[in-house]
Amino acid sequence: MKPVIAPSILSADFSRLGAEIAAVEAAGADWIHFDVMDNHFVPNLTFGPMVLKAVRPHTELPIDVHLMVQPVDALIEGFAAAGADLISVHVEACPHLDRSLQLIRAKGKQVGVVLNPATPASSLECVLHQVDLVLLMTVNPGFPGQAFIRSVVEKVGVVRDMIAGSGRPIRLQVDGGITPETIREVAAEGADTFVAGSAIFGAPDYRDAIGALRRGAEAMAAGTMRVAV
Repeated sequence: MKPVIAPSILSADFSRLGAEIAAVEAAGADWIHFDVMDNHFVPNLTFGPMVLKAVRPHTELPIDVHLMVQPVDALIEGFAAAGADLISVHVEACPHLDRSLQLIRAKGKQVGVVLNPATPASSLECVLHQVDLVLLMTVNPGFPGQAFIRSVVEKVGVVRDMIAGSGRPIRLQVDGGITPETIREVAAEGADTFVAGSAIFGAPDYRDAIGALRRGAEAMAAGTMRVAV
């Protein structure tokens, strides 16, 4: 799959969020990543569906909503109605994961499932057949600007092999500490979709920042990527 670069607006200037989203779209972003935190499942509080509804007119890119919340099902409905294209939920936050994934699909959205750094890849075995995206956290969720956890790199390769075995076109996303250097590590293991916050919104030139990430991902995709899906 062609690499996807998805800027996380968690690192954007909230006082001009619509303009920031339009700027990264103009700079070459593929998706917009929308991090939702509840100060319960994770130690931070960010956006609700009303914010997504407000910024949806500012971009034609797919909006990838990452729900770091518990309970989750009521917010699935809210974000689906607000304009999400893909909604991802955490294995760790869903007591009835299959039901939550079915609800996302029933709302006409693409379905994602997320694993924290310490959650084993085996947690995906019973749901891989019904998702469009697997997101592996390469930091512990809750705050932008954290250091990349290298122990997750091996898990990226394990999940890529699981996806290849499924025979389905599932995207493999990574989120946390992604830079032009770390993107090469996860791309080499088969990741194809990359969330970056500080590496883009903290840069003086968004186009240069996105270009550097894309070159790192594409270099590994062309060279040492484990499996091409």
